[in-house]
Amino acid sequence: MQNNVVISGAGLWNPENSISNEELVASYNAYAALHNERYATEINAGERVAKPFSSAEFIEKASGIKSRYAFVKEGILDPERMRPVLEEREDDTLSHQAEMAINAAKIALQEANKTPDQIDAVIVSCAYTQRSYPAIAIEVQHALGIEGFGFDMLVACSAATFALHRAYEMVAAGTARAVLVINPELTSPQVNYMDRDSHFIFGDVATATILEQESSCNSEHAYRILGVKAQTSYSNNIRSNFGYLSRVTDTDPYSADKLFHQNGRKVFKEVCPMAAQHITDHVTATGNTNNDIRRWWLHQANINMNTLIGKKLLGREPSADEAPIVLDEYANTASAGSLIAFNKSHKDLVKGDKGVICSFGAGYSIGSLVIEKI
Repeated sequence: MQNNVVISGAGLWNPENSISNEELVASYNAYAALHNERYATEINAGERVAKPFSSAEFIEKASGIKSRYAFVKEGILDPERMRPVLEEREDDTLSHQAEMAINAAKIALQEANKTPDQIDAVIVSCAYTQRSYPAIAIEVQHALGIEGFGFDMLVACSAATFALHRAYEMVAAGTARAVLVINPELTSPQVNYMDRDSHFIFGDVATATILEQESSCNSEHAYRILGVKAQTSYSNNIRSNFGYLSRVTDTDPYSADKLFHQNGRKVFKEVCPMAAQHITDHVTATGNTNNDIRRWWLHQANINMNTLIGKKLLGREPSADEAPIVLDEYANTASAGSLIAFNKSHKDLVKGDKGVICSFGAGYSIGSLVIEKI
């Protein structure tokens, strides 16, 4: 039963708007200059901390990121605003995230040679959803004309792999013929563009994946799922506190602790060995060794993390062909990163080639799939 579930289609959609490091730094430095001038008296008195300046070189060295996509670019680069301008849509109009999700889903359906009537369930899983209910997944299901059911999942940067696990279980159990998993990562509203150490990290994107029984698969590029593995270990080192309680706590909903914030050094030190051990254990459980893996589609948070994890897995630094990097173009896209890498670099593999899709992040949470080209 385990080996008859396959990934039969994948879709990747990114917004038209891209923001380079140079653009982002120019706006941040202009904001920092305004801030330091505005609060010069308090800064000089030691009552307020001056904003440090940044550079494109600092960002690339620290993260490997060179640019990122933005669903809406307007407002992000305005030193007087420093957040995107998203128009509020009417309740009967397609939501922002549903729009992103549908764009990726249509590509995945085409790749899998599937029509909406052949999909039984929709899972929208990402770091943030723009509302609590109705579920974005149900909105997408309705818009695509899919029968069955849909639901949302939030597991931060492991949302995509954890959702793929749920889809795998449904198909393996026979409760769904095919499941559409979508990751519309609209991260830009949660970025603190006024913080030098985090303003460059995230980008917007949407990915979609279809899982089904191997017997029904009619796809040119399909992958049998050899195993799934997940783990969580509670940590406060990556956190976002914005939520429905923000309106009743009498605190500033735009304050830094309400947006994405992290202790980057601790995350790096703790997550890298956890992820490497998780992956090694998972690969071993499927009867393989790390040297049997043709391609590693790893979470795209920081190039230094990927390099270190790759070294722990292989005993050497992996090549770009073995472990492709996409965060230079896309930045950190929360749960979608490993699936962006998969979308952009899986069609060249041949029958029998094995790969690992793995995400890791806030929680801490780690999710992985070991797959084989059929």
